[in-house]
This record gives sequence, C-alpha cells and structure tokens, in this order.
Amino acid sequence: MTRWFVVALFLVVFPLTSHAFDQHHTQWTDQLQKYVVWVRDGVASEVDYMAWQKDRGALTRYLQQVSAVPEREYQRWSRNEQLAFLINAYNAFTVELVLQNYPVDSIKEIGSWFSSPWKRRFFMLFGEECSLDDIEHRMIRGRYGFDEPRIHFALVCASVGCPALLDEAYIAIDLDRQLDEAVSRFLSDRQRNRFNVTTGRLEVSSLFDWYSRDFIGFRGGETLKDFFRPYAQRLSGDLVGQKQIGQGRVLLEFLPYDWNLNDHR
Repeated sequence: MTRWFVVALFLVVFPLTSHAFDQHHTQWTDQLQKYVVWVRDGVASEVDYMAWQKDRGALTRYLQQVSAVPEREYQRWSRNEQLAFLINAYNAFTVELVLQNYPVDSIKEIGSWFSSPWKRRFFMLFGEECSLDDIEHRMIRGRYGFDEPRIHFALVCASVGCPALLDEAYIAIDLDRQLDEAVSRFLSDRQRNRFNVTTGRLEVSSLFDWYSRDFIGFRGGETLKDFFRPYAQRLSGDLVGQKQIGQGRVLLEFLPYDWNLNDHR
C-alpha cells in the first residue's frame, strides 16, 4: 500500500473540509423575526417567550454552531466579525436561559443569593464552560476587548429596562450602522431617557451610571455628558433642553431600572 493511497483513504474516511461559520447568522435572524415584536413606535421590543419555548429546535441548532466554533478560527476573523459573533452569542444564550426557566417574571429570578443569572456557567464557548458575564466583561469589555461602548445598547438582559432586542442578527458588514441605530433607538425611548423640562435635568437609564467609564472618551468626549450631546434632539423635544444637552450643560439623573421580563403577552 503506497503512502499516497493511505493519504487518499484517510481523506475519504476523515475529510478535512468543514463548513465555515455563517457570518450572517441566518438561523438567529430567522428566530428573531419570528419571536421579536416591536412596541412603542419601534423604540423598544418584546419577546414572545411562550411561543418560542414551544419551538426551540432552531435556536438549539444555532447555539450548537456557536459553541462549536474553535477559538483558533475565531481569532482569524475580522474585528467586526468577532464582535458581531459575541453580541449574537450573548443575546441568544440570554434567550436560551430564559426559555430554560420560563415562565418567570424577571431574569433575576433565575439567579440566587450566591450567583446571579449572568454568572451561571450553562454553555460552552471556545472549549470552556462560560457565563454571560464571561462574554460581556471578559471577552467584550475586558482588558483586551473592543473598547466599544455602543455594545451596551446591543447586549440585552431580557428586561423591560434594557435596550431593544433587535429583530435581526448583528453582522460584520453592517455592524457600525446597527450599533449607531441601537444608540439612537434607546435614547429616543422617553420611558428610559428624557429631558425633564420641570427640573431641567436629563433623566437617563441606570446603564449610564453602571458603565459610565465606558462612555467617557467615546468619539473625543471628556465627560459622560459629552456622550449625549449629539443626541440632543432624540432626548428632548424642548428647544431649551436640546441646547443644554448639546452644550453639555445639564444635570444628570439616573432612572430606576425595570427588571420585569420583556415578555410579549
């Protein structure tokens, strides 16, 4: 038996070809379009968890594909491909966590006194058991992460207070546009961000309190207030308020966070 015959036989039995990961995340988009519902004129979304729980096969297959990606393959991707992958993985595993425990009134019910739902290691990624916190704080926001504050409007926590879950996957070719739109959409939501004409204060989501360091320095801004300046018209319909926000001369107040499940019923 010649050496080349052995090699050929090996390739027949153990082919080296593999299916490249779908960078358009088509399966995830298909699921989102079935179960995400836009509300309040498109500034927020809800999820039909009840219907999704009855039809979890496609989500399971997508998550299996996500978990099967080797880290060496991920490292060969572009920056946008990597970030889109992690955002989609975070959101899809968040939905999976809720579906595993549904019905619940809040994702926080899934945790315990000793471990929050975001610290629960319930899935595999790059060959290790991971939690949602691992994706957000170690892979995306960590020391060698992406330095991208707009992810706070793309990563969702399955709660009324969090930014909208998009009804399509984040993809590398459109990532910058999608992130910009996520910021504008969230800041246009008067339930979570608004200028109070009576008090003269800019009332914003607690996200900006928890992650204030991430927003400072974005696109040349020196303070947290600078982050809001380009979005003055989104945050206020009042001309005086728009001027104050645009000039960074406004007092900030952080609103309570609504942890109720973003459930479409």
